[in-house]
Amino acid sequence: MSQTIIWAGSSTFSTGQTPFGFYDSDTAFQTDADKVASFCATRLGYPLMDVELQSGSFYACFEEAITTYGNEVFQYKIRENYLNLEGSSTGSSVNGVLLEPSLNRTVEISKNYGTEAGVGGNITKYTGSLLVTASQQNYDLDAWATDQGITGSIEVRKVFYEAPPAILRYFDPYAGTGTGIQSLMDAFDFGSFSPGVNFLLMPASFDILKVQAIEFNDQIRRSSYSFELVNNQLKLFPIPTNGGRLYFEYFKVNDKKAASIGSERGLVTNVGEVPYNNPTYAYINSVGRQWIFRYSLALAKELLGYIRGKYQTVQIPGSETTLNQADLLSDARSEKEALITQLREMLEQTSRQTMMEKQAMEGENLSKTLNQVPMTIYIG
Repeated sequence: MSQTIIWAGSSTFSTGQTPFGFYDSDTAFQTDADKVASFCATRLGYPLMDVELQSGSFYACFEEAITTYGNEVFQYKIRENYLNLEGSSTGSSVNGVLLEPSLNRTVEISKNYGTEAGVGGNITKYTGSLLVTASQQNYDLDAWATDQGITGSIEVRKVFYEAPPAILRYFDPYAGTGTGIQSLMDAFDFGSFSPGVNFLLMPASFDILKVQAIEFNDQIRRSSYSFELVNNQLKLFPIPTNGGRLYFEYFKVNDKKAASIGSERGLVTNVGEVPYNNPTYAYINSVGRQWIFRYSLALAKELLGYIRGKYQTVQIPGSETTLNQADLLSDARSEKEALITQLREMLEQTSRQTMMEKQAMEGENLSKTLNQVPMTIYIG
């Protein structure tokens, strides 16, 4: 059997001794690599007992600990800022970038609501027209779209087949009483919009009630223009008696689908595309480095447990001894879990929401304290 390789007591790090080489060129990593190796070996029993690990084993554990730390921190940052990151470019790293909360994505999302509400949005609205034929009541707008070369159908949003606005038929018996109010409104080009006397002396609700009264009158006592639109099949009421053009507004369905899916490449579409790279070890503070040292030890302990598991017992002069594989693996796993939990709790305690809640509570407590301070009475 070949001689078991054990820790030599010291090491000298050089580039290329870690599995991935993520941090080999970082001078801070180069300095700490040998210190971490010595720290782990000492905590595992050296020099009182042999440690069946090489310097490369400790370097690999150190590299993995830094990467794990970075993954936990950046996963938290992605969760905290994903709404701001979604849709941004994947071409530039956001390591070391201060991500300020913004409404950019919220505005983009609200544009979809604006499209549906007819108050803006991010979809182009088109205007079309068709020829109305006398005595023809039904019109197929899908067929119209096909004739226009539009693929994917259309979504009609407004049909301009309505009676004239009621305000145009608003008669005010007081407008011509010689007070000069109407002529004054005409001088400012307001006369055609609303009767002058009411425009000046009555609230807007008065005009609205008048308009509603006229519209109800038209619905009850007079026939009016109307239409029914079901699945782009347009039915006009009453049946047209003469020809003319009917105008309407519509969206192209393909435009709405393209806006919801997006056609640009190189943008963040999921958490796996957020451009976070491995952390720069030199920028990690002492608190983070202490976590990394302890996690490196837990990894080294786990690795040593696997190695010692190959030899359940070892012959010694006059007897044999059992190695502590089970203890090493149990301790390593519990320590790793405890360290991850500790780091995640610390990150959650520094979340934007938690910090705002703490500031609100601090302000409330400060207000209570100030309320207990006696008020000075000034006598003038």
